Amino acid sequence: MADDTSAPLLEVEQVSKQFPGVKALSGVDLTLAAGEVLAVIGENGAGKSTLMKILAGVQPPDSGEIRIDGKAVQLNSVEAALGHGVALIHQELNLADNLNVGANIFLGREPRRLGLIDHGRIAEDSREFLEMVGLEVEPSVLVRELTVGRQQMVEIAKALSINARVLIMDEPTSSLSQRETENLFTVIKDLRARGVSVIYISHRLGEVKELADRVTVLRDGENAGDLERAEIDHDAMVSLMVGRDLSAFYQHTPREPEDTVLRVDGLRTPVHPRHELSFEVRAGEIVGVAGLVGAGRTEMLQTLFGVTPAVGGTIEMDGQPVDPQNPIEAIGAGIALAPEDRKQQGIILEMAVRENMSLPSLRRDQRNGFLNRQKEADITAEMIEQMRIKTPNAEQVVRFLSGGNQQKVVLGKWLAMEPRLLLLDEPTRGIDVGAKQEIYGLMEQLAHRGVAILFVSSEMEEVLGMSDRVLVMHEGHLVGELARADLSEEAVMQLATGGRPTTVDKAESALSE
Repeated sequence: MADDTSAPLLEVEQVSKQFPGVKALSGVDLTLAAGEVLAVIGENGAGKSTLMKILAGVQPPDSGEIRIDGKAVQLNSVEAALGHGVALIHQELNLADNLNVGANIFLGREPRRLGLIDHGRIAEDSREFLEMVGLEVEPSVLVRELTVGRQQMVEIAKALSINARVLIMDEPTSSLSQRETENLFTVIKDLRARGVSVIYISHRLGEVKELADRVTVLRDGENAGDLERAEIDHDAMVSLMVGRDLSAFYQHTPREPEDTVLRVDGLRTPVHPRHELSFEVRAGEIVGVAGLVGAGRTEMLQTLFGVTPAVGGTIEMDGQPVDPQNPIEAIGAGIALAPEDRKQQGIILEMAVRENMSLPSLRRDQRNGFLNRQKEADITAEMIEQMRIKTPNAEQVVRFLSGGNQQKVVLGKWLAMEPRLLLLDEPTRGIDVGAKQEIYGLMEQLAHRGVAILFVSSEMEEVLGMSDRVLVMHEGHLVGELARADLSEEAVMQLATGGRPTTVDKAESALSE
């Protein structure tokens, strides 16, 4: 941990940045000491990513000053930032996967001998930096052959090869396994011990508590407060992030089950064609689907929505058989899906909020063969208000909204269709705690209105907090069902890993009835 009395390595003073219709940063201050792990947290739209891009030379600030070792610097390009020892490890890794590890580490800075690239020198020097990050892999291995976690280590080794003094890590564990995450934490602690400073951005507050020497919180583009090591705990971080108490985070009220909306019998998906799935979801019920990566949860939702049609079994909606061969048929049957990857499958980033909001209802809201513009405007205005979407206006391009507000657009466009069954795949992935609570509140409202909700989540607290029942999957099998009274992390994980908790007999008998 850095010495509190040491002069800051990096200082940000009164930095501001504005985009069309959006004030991203307003007079933000930040300090970072040598050998310090500083967590920068805040809700989506708080300004974290903008500040990091400014420090990495991706975007210039409109005003303010940045100092390194007490001297004002101009980080007006990525090259300038790297020259001052500031490197950004992007959430979407920035590697050339068709090149080998060594070539990636020295890409653009290749040592030469007699005018030719010195591959032997690259391999030799790469081993030194790979050893620093604990990655046991030959420099000749192609990057595409590595796991995401190992690719991330290559990114860090690349940054160390340019003598980076400040490493900025943006949501570094979002795609990592537990083991890869633990390895990353070990590397970060080793870097800190060697005097390298780390700015760590994450929505996972447990990680922040474990790693951070200090926390800086941003809210609405401004400083909301700082926490020293002894002050860092979940409640303190959340309170600064959202400016309010979230003691009642999961405001779930169990309801009496109503009529069955979805009944699935012997459903077989293309990914797991030999495993039959049978279950039902009733009106006003929130049913969680838990399981480890590869359990088949997403594939099941995609089959229900007609993205990958079933290869066997039956689906009924309100007692009527349906066999959606594509999403249009599923929508017609009253089914809506908010997918896991919202940017690729849920929204069109370059289109306006209004255009995204009306996409599913284009067929419905026509007048004489043309889109009913007035109805489109009315629906958009209603959804912006109902979903509390933070946008300057309905014409704002969705790309410029925060992740949480993008997710609200995804949900809003489906709610405008008034579905009977809402399928949610990782509905709060990559959004902050404040936006999460709003999504949970929306799920509650919809359930009270009689919508049946089937949601997949990898966050155990979310599954336990929001579900009336939980279906647990393991390697394509539906291995158990847990009532709310039986829900616990241990019970879910026993089933998800192929074990048998004490409640599984009841669960299996319920599934077989």
